Amino acid sequence: MPDWGIPVRRLAGIAPDAIPFAELFAAGQPVVLEGLARDWPLVQAGLAGAREAAAYLAGFSGDAAVTLFTAPPETGGRFHYTPAVDGFNFDATRASLRDVLAQLLAGLDDPSAPALYVGSTDLDRFLPGFRAENDLPLTHPDFAVKPVLASIWIGNRTTAAAHYDISNNIACCLVGQRRFTLFPPDQVANLYPGPLEPTPGGQVVTMVDFRNPDLARYPRFARAMEVALVADLEPGDVLYYPALWWHQVDALAPFNAMVNYWWNAVPAHIDTPQTTLLHALLSLRDRPAHEKAAWRELFEYYVFGDGDLAAAHIPECARGPLGPMTEMTARRLRAQVLHRLNR
Repeated sequence: MPDWGIPVRRLAGIAPDAIPFAELFAAGQPVVLEGLARDWPLVQAGLAGAREAAAYLAGFSGDAAVTLFTAPPETGGRFHYTPAVDGFNFDATRASLRDVLAQLLAGLDDPSAPALYVGSTDLDRFLPGFRAENDLPLTHPDFAVKPVLASIWIGNRTTAAAHYDISNNIACCLVGQRRFTLFPPDQVANLYPGPLEPTPGGQVVTMVDFRNPDLARYPRFARAMEVALVADLEPGDVLYYPALWWHQVDALAPFNAMVNYWWNAVPAHIDTPQTTLLHALLSLRDRPAHEKAAWRELFEYYVFGDGDLAAAHIPECARGPLGPMTEMTARRLRAQVLHRLNR
């Protein structure tokens, strides 16, 4: 494992019904809540052993097949591209969760076993009833704006290369150990993002192998290393970090399980900025520098600056999308955008 990185701030002794969500969100920094989920039945089963944890999970498994990613031993469990970046170094298949658990148990003591990874699997759909026994009380108003997505991640020793998510995240290490290596959003250029598509797991990933960073090829990564934060998680530890923070996730045990919660405190009718980014590549990137500078000012005025400034001098009845973004306003604006795109 890399020996660089600043330890993430840790808080101990937090009760599940007293999580200081308001303080965490206001700080906008990663933080580990030590042992917050330690009393969950899955954590206790995992502390007894991998077989006990697998048996507990199998008790909730239905007939629906999950997506299983498999990588050969020579990848070291790092799910990424081929060396020529002309494909992926892993395969994706469908399998029952019980079969996946059996494969994991069969390879517990085999150092040459393939890397197995089940990622971002909806808890309520694939393990119905699990959250009745294993769940966090999400009491802050931000969680009520739209439904929180709760997912489970299961596998052996694997690495999800550094990437960003558009949602805020609470990650609960339940079985095994995990290391998160995190970078603030302003480190994007120093992380050398790969292709926009295809991607190994839906999001753009770094091209740098953290286990042996090639600083001759990726020299700016040295700057990212200086500000990297590292969170080493034991069973029951919970990590919070904000949206758009880059993070690499290393699962370190022969059997690992994690549950995470994703959310954004915006209504469902608000579109994802990822779409805006793609359209900006289409419409802005290749314009002359003086035009891009002018458009930057317009975006600052209408989007990134004071949200009320652009509409303050306009009668309320005439503000349209410059006023509050209601569901009806969003529908009209989306129709206008689609009409322009389809011209």
